[in-house]
Amino acid sequence: MHTGVTGYIGGDTLYALNQKHPQWEYSALIRTQAKADQVKQQYPKLRIVVGDLDDSALLKGESAKADIVLHTADASDHEGAAKAIASGLAEGHTPSNPGFWLHTGGTGILTYEDSKNNRLGEWSTKEYNDLSGIDELTHLPDDAFHRNVDKIVLEAGTKYADRVKTALVCPPTIYGDGRGPVSPRSRQAYEMAKLILEKRITPIVGGGKARWNHVHVHDLAAAFVLLAEAAVAKNMSDEIWGARGYHLCENGEHVWADLARRMSAIAAEKGYISPNPAEKQLGKDEALEAAGFEAVSWGWNSRGKAERLGKFLAWEPKEKSIDEEAGRIVEAEKSRLQGKVPSS
Repeated sequence: MHTGVTGYIGGDTLYALNQKHPQWEYSALIRTQAKADQVKQQYPKLRIVVGDLDDSALLKGESAKADIVLHTADASDHEGAAKAIASGLAEGHTPSNPGFWLHTGGTGILTYEDSKNNRLGEWSTKEYNDLSGIDELTHLPDDAFHRNVDKIVLEAGTKYADRVKTALVCPPTIYGDGRGPVSPRSRQAYEMAKLILEKRITPIVGGGKARWNHVHVHDLAAAFVLLAEAAVAKNMSDEIWGARGYHLCENGEHVWADLARRMSAIAAEKGYISPNPAEKQLGKDEALEAAGFEAVSWGWNSRGKAERLGKFLAWEPKEKSIDEEAGRIVEAEKSRLQGKVPSS
């Protein structure tokens, strides 16, 4: 069962899975019949379950029946859905027929120190690691972003380890054109490009030194494919599932201010904004007002090394870096905004 196929991550992952394994049987939880009809056009064999994350009984029942649950719809923050999936998997599976849970977290959880100490745009040398530092990642403070849901997943994978196999995939800034049927756009970097095009400024949040990892959506989808294949092959390695099944998924890092400068320069070069756009420093409230929560994240550090997927599943990112894709991000936002952005 797949949640979030109308979203960016879920849509791209279903595409990647279906391309490689068209013989598998897929089901998807979709909120409305209208969206379901849209998805069906691309995937006529898909079994549609109309419902939402608040329908715990439905989610529990579908999880009990599924061999694999791939959860990407508001996965890192919806406690009720996580509890329903955990309950359904535990009740519907046995040690001889375990259920696998591929869960989408997010590296917003790694911004804990900055958010707690009200630091914005400051340089940090702290870097997490999902191989040598796995215990730290699975025991982050309870008030860190997403931690409430992380704990539900990790508990399911340890308390019911004999019949529930959990893998928590934690992506950072995601970019690239999604291949799903409904939502091909990411947010963090794209909201930055939108702000640059609309306000004709280069946004620098706080001190402008915050760093964040990134991953192309196609590389992220490839990681989910590898995990699904491990589940189908009944690869029960403790390094993949359960207490140590916490996987960062990155292909390098960027400094937010440098990315803003690069996208502004590209926009100016293409004539979308005036040459030499002014840099505008934004505090937390100004960032929120300018572009919402995404803009605040441009002032926080989220740094982690992804080694577990590579070591145990031979995952290797192959797509271009976010710096190399900056031009495509600007172009995508320009096309999306259409007439909202006047020419220079």
